[in-house]
Order: sequence, then C-alpha cells, then structure tokens
Amino acid sequence: MAEYGEWNRKGATLSDVTAETEYGVSRDFIVKGIQRGKLEYRDGAIWGNPYLRILRSQLEKYITEELGDDYLVRVKNQAELRKVKKEISDLKKKLNVLQDRKAVIEESLKK
Repeated sequence: MAEYGEWNRKGATLSDVTAETEYGVSRDFIVKGIQRGKLEYRDGAIWGNPYLRILRSQLEKYITEELGDDYLVRVKNQAELRKVKKEISDLKKKLNVLQDRKAVIEESLKK
C-alpha cells in the first residue's frame, strides 16, 4: 500500500498522539483503521512508552472516507491557524525585545 520510501520521508509519518492533536482523531479510530486494513503502521517506543507510527497520507485518506472531506479541511485549517498565531506571537515578543534594546542603545548614544 505505501509508496516506495514513504516510511523514510520527512513528515510522511506521524505518531498516534500527534494524529490526535493535529487531526482530532482518537487512538481507537486509528486502531479501527488498522484492523480494517486501511492504515499501515509500525510500532515504536520512546523512553519505554509505546506508540503507533502511521503514514500521514493514508490517515488523511481514511479520515476523508470515514468523516468526510469537510472535516479534514476544517481540521487542517485550524491546525494551520494555530501555527500562524503562534508564529505571530513569537515575532511580536521578539519585536518588543528589539524595540527595548533599540531604546537602550539610543539612550546611551545621547550621552
């Protein structure tokens, strides 16, 4: 089912925990997909904690089949919006620090 080299490509796989946060699907939903033969998986463990590694493309296809295309689009847009908001917040913090530093430097130059 998987394309050649897909398991090794950066961003092509994700854990069941990451799938829960990015796509809002439960581990049970993923396990049902595995049992139905819709999802391939590999076992993994980090610091003794087991997890399932699945292919992003297969998960997205399975979500579309089970929950509809509208659900997938909405969830992906929400995730992208969260990422954009976080980046904006980080940039605002950096800008404030730089403006404070600029004010200190300008003040020292006036003396």
